[in-house]
Amino acid sequence: MDLSTSTIIMIILLVGFFTWRLIPVKGVRNITTGQLKAELGDKNKQYIDVRTPMEFKGRNIKGFKNIPLDQLSNKAATLAKDKEVIVICQSGMRSTQASKILKKLGFKQITNVKGGMSAWN
Repeated sequence: MDLSTSTIIMIILLVGFFTWRLIPVKGVRNITTGQLKAELGDKNKQYIDVRTPMEFKGRNIKGFKNIPLDQLSNKAATLAKDKEVIVICQSGMRSTQASKILKKLGFKQITNVKGGMSAWN
């Protein structure tokens, strides 16, 4: 199969784009759902689910507050910057994006749950 130069460039760009979205955010702790279970209920932590309200309503973890990713920048002021924020989504992609947003907004203690709700038993 002969691929044109433009097709090869497009494939490289797409792979790079999707890989970039999965790169862990510097200064953000990543944990598994097993580790999350051990940390649930800690009053010194804030638990945020960045999925859509429909996804959250269908299945969620007790103690998590639903702040959809597209509303996070506007609603971040409702979170305490001096407390750790633990972020989850469906697979880990949106929570990684949420971690980047929180980092840019000045949050220092951010934890991303790898695998998200898909990995939750």
